[in-house]
Amino acid sequence: MDTLADHSPAPARSALALIGFALAVLAAAVIGSLAATSSRETYERLDLPAFAPPGWVFGPVWTLLYVLIAVAGWLVWREVGLDRSIAVYAVQLGLNALWTPIFFAGDRYGLALIEIIVLLAAVVATIVLFARRSRTAAWLLAPYAAWVAFATALNAAIVLAN
Repeated sequence: MDTLADHSPAPARSALALIGFALAVLAAAVIGSLAATSSRETYERLDLPAFAPPGWVFGPVWTLLYVLIAVAGWLVWREVGLDRSIAVYAVQLGLNALWTPIFFAGDRYGLALIEIIVLLAAVVATIVLFARRSRTAAWLLAPYAAWVAFATALNAAIVLAN
């Protein structure tokens, strides 16, 4: 796939779709940031494992990941339009938006661990489905899957220590 065939969307429509994907990802990011107003204080007061990164790392990492997530969704949309892979993509994006309110606003670390495990499964499912439509899109999600796997381990360690 990964080629621009004759059925590729018109440039204006494609640009609007990219903006739409960017806005959807931005909405997930905003939900997380609104729920994380006290995240720095919460993170600093937790008993953290030795592998926990400093708090300032999360903002730059998530900024890059959100860009990759948006572009990946758009690439698949350009190939196949709206199909079940985009539906799974939307589910993982919703799960992404939910984790921060559960963990930081709710201080529900165990529930957040369950939720992030489901999120990781949804991200992997998205990658598998995207790989059948656009290898580039699937690879763009690989750093996201790696980060969510790392965050899952960190969440588990926090549950055990706190």
